[in-house]
Amino acid sequence: MISKSVKDTIEAGAALARTLKKGDVVALIGDLGSGKTVFTKGIAKGLGVKNPRYVNSPTFVIIKEYIGRLPLYHFDLYRPDKTSVLDAESYEEYFYSDGVTVIEWADKIRELLPAKYIEVRLSVVGENKRKIEIKKR
Repeated sequence: MISKSVKDTIEAGAALARTLKKGDVVALIGDLGSGKTVFTKGIAKGLGVKNPRYVNSPTFVIIKEYIGRLPLYHFDLYRPDKTSVLDAESYEEYFYSDGVTVIEWADKIRELLPAKYIEVRLSVVGENKRKIEIKKR
């Protein structure tokens, strides 16, 4: 799909969230500014997280947790060395939990992702336009 605004990107994330179940992992892939965090706000909205507008990138803390219909575990792997940080965070506890895990920059840890996950590719196609591709892996 083509998102023409932040609102469209949030709604795309919310629509996906309504189909998610416990243990789902959503792997977000895209360049800086492609809409990964905005899409995550939409997932939070769709999961019923209170005040999803406060969802922001956990760049400096690696993971943030939010409470909704299902817990939302939001990872951002932009800065850290992928494996050492994830080992320290016991990532498998999140990937195989009772919540939904969303990982920004998931392409950095492709080999650590579970066998089944949802890949969301976001790309800039114009000043306010984003291409959003969703695939089950």
